[in-house]
Amino acid sequence: METDPVITLPELTSEELARYGRHVILPEVGLDGQKRLKAARILCVGAGGLGSPVLMYLAAAGVGTIGIVDFDTVSVSNLQRQIVHGTPDVGRSKLASAKHRLVHLNPDVRIVLHDGPLQASNALAIIRDYDIVVDGTDNFPARYLVNDACVLSGKLNVYGAVFRFEGQTSVFAAPEGPCYRCLFPEPPPPGLVPSCAEAGVFGVLPGVIGTLQATEAVKLVLGIGEPLVGRLLTYDALHMRIQEFRIPKDPACPVCGTDPSIKGLIDYDQFCGVAPSAQAEPVAATAPAFDFHISPVELHARWQRGDRPFLLDVREPFEYQIARLPEGVLMPLGDLVARADELDPGREIIVYCHHGVRSMRAVAYLRNAGFAGARNLRGGIDAWTDQVDPNVPRY
Repeated sequence: METDPVITLPELTSEELARYGRHVILPEVGLDGQKRLKAARILCVGAGGLGSPVLMYLAAAGVGTIGIVDFDTVSVSNLQRQIVHGTPDVGRSKLASAKHRLVHLNPDVRIVLHDGPLQASNALAIIRDYDIVVDGTDNFPARYLVNDACVLSGKLNVYGAVFRFEGQTSVFAAPEGPCYRCLFPEPPPPGLVPSCAEAGVFGVLPGVIGTLQATEAVKLVLGIGEPLVGRLLTYDALHMRIQEFRIPKDPACPVCGTDPSIKGLIDYDQFCGVAPSAQAEPVAATAPAFDFHISPVELHARWQRGDRPFLLDVREPFEYQIARLPEGVLMPLGDLVARADELDPGREIIVYCHHGVRSMRAVAYLRNAGFAGARNLRGGIDAWTDQVDPNVPRY
């Protein structure tokens, strides 16, 4: 972030000088650099795994205004990696929890809360009040939305993503550099890439990637070093490997190219193929007289009446050891094609997994293979624990 010479930088109090002393004595930062941090306005989209270290290090560094966008509440499963929250915060909104922690960390920082999801209808209005946007989102529609809003607003986008043991980060939407669409012009097909809830994430990994994002944001404010513009940094925690890849700016990019076709924000759920209409159409075509989904409550009610359809568990064996449904038969998704002949095509089959993503893919395959009675347990075994039996362990 370049400082406008006509703007007077804020002065530091004696308490702030003491707090940021290890910064101020760095020649690359100095007194003026710390003043620039105090004047900076950074928005973090998401207060989860990536947002946690981002927010804590930005607050510790003395960034004067930190905005947070989130709409979720803290759950026990978050605490393995979302270190801005604690056990007493379970059930509390992530915004309230994060602000409480940050104010205790640095009471001189102004925290601005944006309660609700970042959407095409509000993104430009929210982002315009900030200098830099840090993307702590965990899904493709949100990443494309953040990217496009940053490009259209002329704001820098500090990107990060994690999956299982691997993470990546870069700086997008700089005037001379590429944007997220230059790297990923099209989203992957729906369901191809499982979420962290389905695939898992190594607990310390978001801490590493989020800290790198905070590093880049602070460097951009100070105007020091070499930012990750045009470079993608990848990190493999399992094998402790860091690699760097050059990302060229795409002249044909629809949002940042020489002749952009995207001049405003679009429907990103539809663009990524996750809109309700995109999911409902194939179901109607394959089985118009039989619902694709069944809720845990409905299945439980039928179970109590003695109506017991076949339960097919498409999770992995280690997940089956943690938690299972009564009479559920394990057949991991990767084995389904080879073992489909073990199933009765004339019987109703309720397929379940952890959260309902893998089971939807399994049901789609089974119906196309002639198993007209295949149905998906909406929300998976996690929803069963939440809605039916709290004694089934959550993970």
